[in-house]
Formats: sequence, structure tokens, C-alpha cells
Amino acid sequence: MVIAVIGVLIALLLPAVQMVREAARRASCLNNLKQIGLGLQAYHGTWRAFPPGCVNWRPPGSLKNERQLAWSLFLLPFVEQRPLYDQVDVNSAFDSLVNQPAAANVLPLYICPSSQRIGERVLGRGACDYGGIYGERITSPNSPPKGCMLFDRAVSIPMIRDGTSQTLIISEDSHWVDGQWINGRNVFDQAFAINRAPAYENDIRSEHPGGANGLLTDGSARFLTETMELRILAGLCTRAGNEAFGEF
Repeated sequence: MVIAVIGVLIALLLPAVQMVREAARRASCLNNLKQIGLGLQAYHGTWRAFPPGCVNWRPPGSLKNERQLAWSLFLLPFVEQRPLYDQVDVNSAFDSLVNQPAAANVLPLYICPSSQRIGERVLGRGACDYGGIYGERITSPNSPPKGCMLFDRAVSIPMIRDGTSQTLIISEDSHWVDGQWINGRNVFDQAFAINRAPAYENDIRSEHPGGANGLLTDGSARFLTETMELRILAGLCTRAGNEAFGEF
């Protein structure tokens, strides 16, 4: 009888413990984004713009050895990682031999604690569970790109006419198999509801039940729910779309 009672208690307590642990992981992930946000504001204060999403994009299958360096690399000096940044040869490609030692470093700032990646490296390079918002293609094609993290182009706050408190710049994508902090493929245009993209897409996704964390261009971070209206989600991914919406 005692064993049966203990079994029932464990069955009741285990989900509660798991919920508490996930709440702590989600809060830690949100703190990562807040730290990234502080870094982005410091970067903007220095360079009068946010970093480009990617420098020298390399189209999939291209034989050209473009550098394809990520925003998350250029942010390093502003998130207390100057020594690591100085180890990177920014004149060489992200996957060049010369950049292998630096790229292998795993940065907890760029890892969501709830991520279920197999290992913290992707092809030998430190993983990144966060991606830059290149725009949206929920409502229309993303051409020209509508977001804040563009290829070879830096966006400044005056260019964000929708308002910094209503424009995403970074969000989670812990399901993206090729996410690396040095690799400029960690930018994307949103095309699906949160946590609903197929595996081959780079989109807002997380291991958090009910949604994913996102960073706005004013430096604030918040949880974005799966039930958010698509028109609002699309509007958050544009910098100057003139969308009208209130709380989200």
C-alpha cells in the first residue's frame, strides 16, 4: 500500500517538477536574448547601426568561397567576447581552416538551455539557437527584404519606422540544424506560425511549450505565443511595413 501511495505521489509531482525546470530554462533563454539585446544596443551606439545579418552570403550549392559571416560573430566584442573575436580572421570564410579553432568555441550565450540539439557543435563549430530576422513571407514575398538583419547591409534605428518596441530583430530557432554563431545562415524570413515550420525551414521555433522567445529592437525580450495572429507575427518581422496592431 505504501509503495502504491509513493508511486502515485511521484506521478503527481514529476510533471510539476518538469514544469518548474522548463520555466527556469525559458527564463535563462530569455536572459540570453536580453544580453544579446544589450550587445546590439552597444553595437548600434558605436556604429550607428545594427550589424548586418550576414556578410558575403553564399547561396546553397555555390562553388564560390564567400565568407558568409554572421551578425553573431560581429556582436562578440559587445558581449564580452573580444578575445574570441580577435581570433577570427574576418577576411576568410566562416568554414576556412584558419577559422576552425575559434569557430569551435561553444558560447552559452548563444545556446538555449531547452535546446535538444545533439551536442553543442554543428560540423565542429559552436552552435547558435538564435537567428536574425530577415523579414517575412507570410503575407507577401520578402523581396526586397523587410527585416532588420539583412545581407551586406546594416539597419539603423531611424530605418525602423514601425517602432523599435514592435519590431523583432532576433528570435529562437533551436530546430535549425545548421545554426552556428560564425555562420551567416542564422538569418531567416518568417513563413509559418511559431513552432510550426517544417524541419528544412529556418523559422521561429523552440523547445519551449507554447511558443518561443524573441528580442525586439528596443532591447526588450519577451515570449511569443504559438497562438499569435499571423498578421501580427508578420508585422513584427518587418521594420517599415506600417502594420497597425496593439498588444501582442
